[in-house]
Amino acid sequence: MTYRAPVKDMLFAMKELANIDAVAQLPGFEDAGLDTAQAVLEECAKLNEDVVAPLNWEGDINPSFFKDGKVTATPGFKEAFDQYTQGGWQGLHHPTDFGGQGLPKLIHAACQEMVNAANMSFALCPLLTDGAIEALLTAGSEEQKAAFIPKMIDGTWTGTMNLTEPQAGSDLAAVRTRAEPQPDGTYKIFGTKIFITWGEHDMAENLVHLVLARVVGAPEGVKGISLFIVPKFLVNADGSLGARNDVHCVSIEHKMGIKASPTAVLQYGDNGGAIGYLVGQENRGLEYMFVMMNAARYGVGIQGLAIADRAYQRAVAYARDRVQSRPVDGSLPAAAPIIHHPDVRRMLMTMRAFTEGCRAMALVGGAAYDAAHHHPDADVRKQNQTFYEFLVPLIKGYSTEMSLEVTSLGVQVHGGMGFIEETGAAQHYRDAKILTIYEGTTAIQANDLIGRKTARDGGQAAKAIAGQIEATEQALAARSSEAAQAFAKRLGAARRAFIDVVDFVAGQTKASPNAVFAGSVNYLMLAGNLVAGWQMGRALLVAEDRLAEGEDAAFMQAKITTARFYGDHILTRVPGLRDSIVEGAAGVTDMALEAF
Repeated sequence: MTYRAPVKDMLFAMKELANIDAVAQLPGFEDAGLDTAQAVLEECAKLNEDVVAPLNWEGDINPSFFKDGKVTATPGFKEAFDQYTQGGWQGLHHPTDFGGQGLPKLIHAACQEMVNAANMSFALCPLLTDGAIEALLTAGSEEQKAAFIPKMIDGTWTGTMNLTEPQAGSDLAAVRTRAEPQPDGTYKIFGTKIFITWGEHDMAENLVHLVLARVVGAPEGVKGISLFIVPKFLVNADGSLGARNDVHCVSIEHKMGIKASPTAVLQYGDNGGAIGYLVGQENRGLEYMFVMMNAARYGVGIQGLAIADRAYQRAVAYARDRVQSRPVDGSLPAAAPIIHHPDVRRMLMTMRAFTEGCRAMALVGGAAYDAAHHHPDADVRKQNQTFYEFLVPLIKGYSTEMSLEVTSLGVQVHGGMGFIEETGAAQHYRDAKILTIYEGTTAIQANDLIGRKTARDGGQAAKAIAGQIEATEQALAARSSEAAQAFAKRLGAARRAFIDVVDFVAGQTKASPNAVFAGSVNYLMLAGNLVAGWQMGRALLVAEDRLAEGEDAAFMQAKITTARFYGDHILTRVPGLRDSIVEGAAGVTDMALEAF
């Protein structure tokens, strides 16, 4: 089964929901309208369909391997990476000053989806490099930017993010890697970092590690963490590579999925200390790293919808070919392809609706990011920044949890053959599992949604979004079609449930924190479901209008039907989640610990 990039659906979401015409009016993006997006997406599709996707299965059965301190990537990966970087894809949305193409995040997001759907293990290398570039753009000195960013954009070097240590998983206050200041202004770095994605490989000449460490004498906890550039090879003043730095890969992990992506254990300072360069100011490292992490969290959400779409495409192809059992309505005299069976169609529609809803939510978020960073009006920038920040935990948390349900359904559609590795359905399921864990587990995203995004402002940002949803609801209710009327009803029930939960979170987080946080993940799932559903409602309105105008009837009718399914089968989960959050804390917290 071959991957086909969903360019048509991406362009629909960009044009009709994310309003690419408005993005193209932002300073610097004047040439980044729909025509540019279409040209870029079609070119990106060719590379990923023809070059990157065929390596996905190969990477699963012949993953990266570690020997004598070196990591060798899956055969074909280096050549594909060369084509990817030479085509300018690594620098797509990075500044032209450093060799990038300066396109909006909105266009980059769609290209990110393609490469992740084609081959998630491969895509992780450019994803982490993107994050390293973002962090240096934010906090690096002019000299650091000039020395490192162009080489990462052109693919000569790649970037990594070094947070986790054996004793410090998500609790970065426990970081022990130490940095000793040197007379020449550099630092010597000592410590062990684990779970470093693409932390050692042979696809690039150099690796630029961004490392969290504690300067000797720094305050305890997160307030004493600094950020350092620690390259695998030191860089000479003329930009050429110098001596090997004292950072070494000592092993790579054997994983459930994303097997072709080497997850390294890196040891710093076994031979006198790794040379590191301070980024920004001492003790502000976590602040800088969160720039990288938020970029990565958005990217991981894109990965969730990407792997969901790949699983959906594989399941549809199988359901069209697999002949089993007569249709229950007697419409065919003999066994038929299983796509005729109602429950198989329910599973396929669930996969499709989830994927389209999350794609729309992510692209709308990408456009908000572009406005937040480039709009000339400060108030508009602030509004879009608030909206984007509210969406990030939803895009990351909801889209990745969604991908587990969708890839599991993909296995189920295949039946027993889905449990056999050779069909490929199982690989998507295994690969998807990491997405709910890295860059902060779903619970960490949910804690962020509760603490920083809802309780802190008394629910104002959340209720502003609810107000926008209500406008869509009213527009749907004003239509005469059965689909719009039905969706308006479901969207209204979901919105009211959301407001109940926002009031509960805003009112009880300080007074009853355990009660609120017992429902944190359910709140994230409720909010993600609602916002993705809102986008499906908006899509329904547009599709009805385009259908009436005679534009692409088959596509528009499918969009209406998918939205209707989302309303009836996915939005309907929201009121139940509301009850579990507002009224269900006791069931979580009352069990005596010794009874577990």
